[in-house]
Amino acid sequence: VQLQASGGGLVQAGGSLRLSCAASGRTGSSYIMGWFRQAPGKERVFVAAISWNGGRTYYADSVKGRFTISRDNARNTVYLQMNSLKPEDTAVYYCAVSTVVPDTAALRRVTTYDDWGQGTQVTVSS
Repeated sequence: VQLQASGGGLVQAGGSLRLSCAASGRTGSSYIMGWFRQAPGKERVFVAAISWNGGRTYYADSVKGRFTISRDNARNTVYLQMNSLKPEDTAVYYCAVSTVVPDTAALRRVTTYDDWGQGTQVTVSS
């Protein structure tokens, strides 16, 4: 599966951004779609994930209540709506896909995901 992330940019604290991740290729086998982020000098960490039919969503505690993940299977696209952004949300955001059915612990791990997009930079100024 090929993934193309977009929608990043520079925003002031308290603002909003909407990230998109368009999938192509063998999307029919995709199950979990996830977003991760990586700040400079830090490891890549889980942000949010969504099941194939959109019925289940999962969030990191740091973004719960501010970020919303959704998907449009007709467009093979996953979205991450980010509201009330904080400077600590600054990072490169990556989308990823897993073709297995992970448990709730595994879906938060980088190693669970098979394919990754190229990343999109989000910068939140104070």
